[in-house]
Amino acid sequence: MSPALNVNIAGIEFTNPIMTASGCCGYGEELAGIFPLSKLGALVTKTITPEPRLGHAPPRTAETASGMLNAIGLANVGIDRFISEKIPFLQKQKTRVIVNIAGKTIREYVDIAARLNDYDRVDMIELNLSCPNVSQGGMEFGADPGMTEKTVREVKKVFSAPVIAKLTPNVTDITEIALAAEQGGADALSLINSVVGMTVDVDTWRPTLTFNRGGLTGPAIKPIALARVNAVYGKCKLPLIGIGGISDYRDVVEFLLCGATAVQVGTALFVEPDAPVKIVRGLRDYMKAKKISHVNEMVGKIRKY
Repeated sequence: MSPALNVNIAGIEFTNPIMTASGCCGYGEELAGIFPLSKLGALVTKTITPEPRLGHAPPRTAETASGMLNAIGLANVGIDRFISEKIPFLQKQKTRVIVNIAGKTIREYVDIAARLNDYDRVDMIELNLSCPNVSQGGMEFGADPGMTEKTVREVKKVFSAPVIAKLTPNVTDITEIALAAEQGGADALSLINSVVGMTVDVDTWRPTLTFNRGGLTGPAIKPIALARVNAVYGKCKLPLIGIGGISDYRDVVEFLLCGATAVQVGTALFVEPDAPVKIVRGLRDYMKAKKISHVNEMVGKIRKY
């Protein structure tokens, strides 16, 4: 009998625990030509803001050892075009849809959430409280427990489906932020967003990104992400979605053992766009070999010395 990969987060059933990470596959159309999106547990869209954003001028990505830096600046089509141009495509997909949203003020988060509440194919929203490469909004919300709690609380008043808070690692104590999100009524947590970093071109003596700093992603941040997930799992009752350097099924198993219920694949998509399909297959084979009947049997089961 094949192992069961289905997971439940805040009452929403997912066929498997593998999701895309926001910003790494646009709005889904880019991946749909490579594999059926039904192979995913969920598609997480690029961040949506009230108005269209062009983002930062290039260069806005740079390869690093075991990862990459990006300072895209939340470039996106804006909520109006997202509703008119992207939702019709998403409504046809046989996978869960999670829309990532951001704003410069709490009111902007609330306004976007209220508009998305009209669409039943938006299974969840993910609040981007943690983007490190914008000058307003983003990380400034997620670094302040009070702002985190208030933002989640106000969004919950207008959005009836589950709300995920996406947390930044760029704080002294991520568990404090997690508990604030829980207190505000969050239904789940995504962690972690990228780690602030920069690189310098030694020939020009300039930063490699026009925004100077950017978000470090990829395998380089996986140990940080695992530690944050495990720390929050021990203090917070909400289901956790792990993010950071996931490239194959082994990475997924690590996140599950540390307390994640599901994971998001991001940077790996730039190398292997069909990585989620391979990860699902590898995870199922691993469970068969270990005689694990359900993926939930691994969640939080890391062994202590």
